[in-house]
Formats: sequence, C-alpha cells, structure tokens
Amino acid sequence: MLSSYVLGFKTECILPVVLASLILTACTAQGPENQTGRAAIPANAAALQQITSSSFDASQRLSYTQAMIDAGERRPSLDLVRTYIAEAPLLTDAAARQQNIDKTWQTLVSLPSPQSNLVINADENILQGWLDLLCVYQDNLQYPTLLQAAIKDWQTRYPQNPAAKTLPTPLSQVQNYSSSSVGGIALLLPLNGQAQVFSNAIQQGFSAAKNGLMTQKSVPEQDASAAGQSADGVPKNDGTAGTEPAGSSANQNGPVSAPGTCPDPAVSGIDGQPSAGNGVPVKVYDTSSQPLPVLLAQAQQDGASMIIGPLLKSDIEQLYNDNAGAASSGTLNILALNQPEHLQPRPNICYFALSPEDEARDAANHIHQQGRQQPLLLLPRGALGDRIAKVFSAAWRQAGGATVLEQRFGSSAELKQNINSGDGIPLTGTPLAAGEAPANAVVTIPAPQNNGAVSPSGGAIDAVYIIAIPDELALIKPMIDMRVSSRARLALYASSRSYQADAEPDYRLEMEGLEFSDIPLLTGAHPALLSQISAQLSGDYSLVRLYAMGMDAWVLANHFSEMRQIPSFQVAGETGTLSATPDCVINRTLSWLKYQRGQLIAVHRGSATRAATLSR
Repeated sequence: MLSSYVLGFKTECILPVVLASLILTACTAQGPENQTGRAAIPANAAALQQITSSSFDASQRLSYTQAMIDAGERRPSLDLVRTYIAEAPLLTDAAARQQNIDKTWQTLVSLPSPQSNLVINADENILQGWLDLLCVYQDNLQYPTLLQAAIKDWQTRYPQNPAAKTLPTPLSQVQNYSSSSVGGIALLLPLNGQAQVFSNAIQQGFSAAKNGLMTQKSVPEQDASAAGQSADGVPKNDGTAGTEPAGSSANQNGPVSAPGTCPDPAVSGIDGQPSAGNGVPVKVYDTSSQPLPVLLAQAQQDGASMIIGPLLKSDIEQLYNDNAGAASSGTLNILALNQPEHLQPRPNICYFALSPEDEARDAANHIHQQGRQQPLLLLPRGALGDRIAKVFSAAWRQAGGATVLEQRFGSSAELKQNINSGDGIPLTGTPLAAGEAPANAVVTIPAPQNNGAVSPSGGAIDAVYIIAIPDELALIKPMIDMRVSSRARLALYASSRSYQADAEPDYRLEMEGLEFSDIPLLTGAHPALLSQISAQLSGDYSLVRLYAMGMDAWVLANHFSEMRQIPSFQVAGETGTLSATPDCVINRTLSWLKYQRGQLIAVHRGSATRAATLSR
C-alpha cells in the first residue's frame, strides 16, 4: 500500500516525507549478514526496497537511493554497495562523485569475512568490477609495487567502472607510493635514571631482531605476471583489455559467484619479511645527557636516516618545538616510542606505544565481534579510568555498537569491605556520552540482586570489561559472581593489566570463563623464544613486553614507508598485529586467552575458543 501511494502521488513534496519517515525507523534496526552478503533487512528498510523507483525522475531517484544508504550504512553489506553503485550516475558534482566512490570502497573493505561466498547477478558488471578490485587489493596489499601495477591492469580491464576513471582516495595514495631504503638508524633512549631499565629492554629486543633472533623464512619470489604485468613492468594486454570479464552478458540475469575468491587480507610477519640486514649501522644516543635537538642534529650528521625514539613524552614534545631542526624539516623519518597527550600529525613521524588505550580499542572490537550488545566498563577511579572509558566508547560506536555503561571502583581495601559486608558489585552503570570521559563519581553498592544485570535503558548487560591489577581482579570477579544468576549470559573480559603469569592453580580456577588480552609473545606465539627472553630478563614480564616492543620497532623501521603511505597495511609483530591510523599512530590487534578449567585457552577473534591449551 505504501509503495502504490508514493507512485500514485509522485510529487517532490510527498516523496521526501515518505522516505524520511522510513529512514527514521529503518536506521534503528540492523540485521546480521547472511551467506550471500545481504544484510537481514529491517521491516522499514524492506518497505523502501519494495518501492518501484523506475518511474521516478532523476531528483527522486537520488532521494530514494540516499534513503536506502541512510537505512543501511551502519552495517556494510553487498546491498549497500549496490545502492552506492545506483547512486553514482545520478551525481553531477565532482566532490559528490568522489565521496560516492570512497564510500563504495569503504563498504567493500568492511564486508564481513569470508567474502568467497558472495553471490551476484550475471549482469552486475559494475559490481563485478568493484569486487575484482577488492581481490586485487587484498592479494597484493603487502607488495606495494605489485599493487600499483595490479591496479593499473584492473583499470584497463574495467574501463567503464567509475573507479577506473577516479580511484578511491586510499588507492590513489597507493599509486603515489614511493619506497625508501633504511640507511643508518639512531636509537634515542634515556640511558640513565629511572627509565634506564626500560631502555635496556627495548634496546636488547631491537638488537635481537636486527641480528635475526627470529627464524627467517624465505619470501616467495614475486612473479610479475601475477600482477598482470610483463617482466619489464609494463601492464600486459592478454586480450581482455577493454572488455568486461566472461560471464557478464546482460542477457543472463541469474546469480553467479563473485569473480575470484578473495582471501582474508594478508598480514606480513617477522618471519620471511625483507629486513634491512645486519649491515645497517645503528648508533644509540642518550636522551638524558643532551637536549633532543642536539641529538637529532648529531644523528643526522652521523648519517642516520631513521630515528627510533625518543621514549619519554616530554622528549616527544621537543620534536614539535624543534621548528628549525631535522624533525620539522622532514629529512629524518622518526618512529617515536610513545604518544604525546596532544598529537600533532607530522608527515615524517609515526607513534608506537604499548598503551592501555590500544588494549581498550582492541577490546571494544573483540567484544563487538563476539556479538555482545551492552558492555559495562568496571574501571578504577582516576586518569587511567578516564582514558579507557573515552577510547573504548569511541571504538565501540565506530564498530557499530550503541550505549556503553561505566562504573568506577576504589582501592582494594574498599573492595574487601564490600566482600565482608556481603555486597557484590551491582552490574549497573552510567551511560557514556560519545567522546566524553566520565566524572570520577563514587560508586554506591545497593542491596544484592538475584536477577541478571540490567542497564538503565532496560537492555541486559551481556559483557563486562574490567581494568584491574591481579589482586583487585581476585576480589572483583567473586563479587560479580555473587550478583549474577548462573543463567545470565554474561561474558567477562580483562586487560593485560590483570594477567599474572605465575598465578597459582586456585587463582586460575577462580577466573573461570574470563577472557583477557595480551601481546602475542606472551600468549604462546613463540614459546621457545619467550622462554629465552624471560630467562634473560629474570622473568619480569613487564620488561618482556618492552623487549617485544624493541623487536617490533625494528620491523616497523623496515616498513615505515608502507605504514605511512599504504592504507590498511598490516604487519605481524610480537606486540600484536600492527597497523597505522591516517596520523600514523600504530595500532595493535592483540591475542586473547580464556581461563577454562584451570587452563589458558586461545580465543579466535570474534569466535569460540580453540581446544588446544597453552603451556605456561
């Protein structure tokens, strides 16, 4: 009835009103992706699809496609890609066309994996081209020069695709990529004072990676023909240039498999990665002995082209103040080993830190991937809790989540008092506004509840993310168990802050069901290497993490150009899977473990746990 009403009174006044009413309701409900790449369509979005738009004029078709985009843009799907494709020819403004191309690409790269089971119609030539471009990108992402050639070859094979004429902005950046070799490296670390022990661990890890501590695997020889080019680097013409792929006849409208099967995006690893080699000179400079501008000038005079450091935030601030020096002139590439409070993006600086914000961001994505919908943050009072709340909330919303609740706790003495009084921790909290850090309100403990945890909005809390040290967690988890019914579907998560490598068996049993994150080196990625490093550092796992950071600093130094210039580039490190934001802040995707029957079980990202236990 609705669609016939719109068609019967097709005026510019009525159509926007009808579409607007549908948008307001359609945007509130999003369904999961099914195996064909189509999202489960909410009722009102389905009503939009039932409207026959063929009789609309250009202005009305544009309004209709925009309504479809607004209804589905929060959950990437193949149908959303189709809508962007339908919108493209209706746009006349160059900026709007570029935005359409960029959003089409962003939706494609955000499609859930695996993508090999997508089904499209045989006459969807433009969509076929987009999916083939996605495969080209994922197949060659780790080899920028091959990716450049593969994109040019794709443009030849799909000349009618909008992206062949104007590439998505991230791929335009790829085409402008230029590699740079690593010359001399200067390590800028505080070699005296309280930070000396941290610097020593980082320096040892850096030297170990440079000297090939990891077992090297050979890199498969890159075949130029795989990227559609001849041996001399010129794109091949194999007879398909200027033609659409086979099976794209407009007379065949039945469903077909999408062209090619795109694997999950490849991730480079330390094993088998090209490195600068042992011949690269490395010199260490003591930031506690001289001002940073003096050290930078000296390093450049000594032939350094890459700076690793400084480590302290106060020294990084000096990078910004050195307006006339090498840091500001861009003549040195700098991998800072910390991140300042107020970031000032510079084209020659990346920031690499083992920060709790990294873990909070990764936790938000991990919890969302597991299908949880209403998280509660249990945070300590103070600045650390504020930082975690702000980052987790932003990452949760970016992943497609809604409200995040937070609750603060005090000292261990206060927690013990709550246990002695028979009170547990009430699983309620204050909603966090987007991008805001909550006030440090004192948490009050009401009378025990026998039912499941409920948020103020009425939705059941199904996930709790806890930031606590081991002693605090040993008090918090039993108090949660006191409050929650055994039938409640509640998942508990914690950060590496609470991990205790030498925990007694009783502690592991008490933590039953809890998941926590940590760096791959500490979660079983390389047990023999961990044993060697741990013995070298007297079993101090905080120093082991810094040692791993030093190893990854070497890896990032050898992939600095890719991190700065190739969107979505990733490299597997000992502190996590490393990627970079547009401002070149290095993000880390961590490993997750779960306590189960006194053992530590590896957890797949966004899925169930593996059966194999990890040795500790």
